[in-house]
Amino acid sequence: MPPSDDIQRYLTGAWQLMMGKRDGVALLDVSADGFWNSFFAIAIALPALIVGWVGTANELGADPAAPLSRLSYMLRLAMIDLGAWILPLVGLAFVASSAGIRDRFVHYVVASNWSSAILAWLMLPAALLRLVTPSDADPALALSLGLFLLSMVLTWRLTNAVIAKGAAVGSAVFAGMFIASIVVLVVLQAIFGVYISG
Repeated sequence: MPPSDDIQRYLTGAWQLMMGKRDGVALLDVSADGFWNSFFAIAIALPALIVGWVGTANELGADPAAPLSRLSYMLRLAMIDLGAWILPLVGLAFVASSAGIRDRFVHYVVASNWSSAILAWLMLPAALLRLVTPSDADPALALSLGLFLLSMVLTWRLTNAVIAKGAAVGSAVFAGMFIASIVVLVVLQAIFGVYISG
């Protein structure tokens, strides 16, 4: 794992990009080592992600007819979320050249990974609320929706700032990655037999 000072600098750079400031890229390590080290952002996000998995697993496993234990649901949710984090980036690697962003691919992956850690913690209040109230309760729904919309705005701004090829290209990459994430999420939920209604 990178030193804590470096991690703080990478998170600061990602946050600046999420604010639309292109110079945030200068705080990121876009070397080959920096590319692979950026996946340590998963470890930074893990505590916040676990809270979300516990809340959802509790709801899914609360039904007496549930076919799986809560622990099994939690492990499956972890596989689904981590797959939805990594697999769209793998897909982007295959289309980056044809999309005209090959020169920005590493920058995007590094920025995306560190920003995903920030977003995981941003969503933590909704996950904590889900632990004490049903996910379909009005406060939980409102908070989840509000934080989701905020995360979309921040991700769009980061994508445009780090791709640095104009709003049209940045928005196309954002839309493509969003759709890819949804597709991966739906497919993995079907594979692992986890269906989340709330």
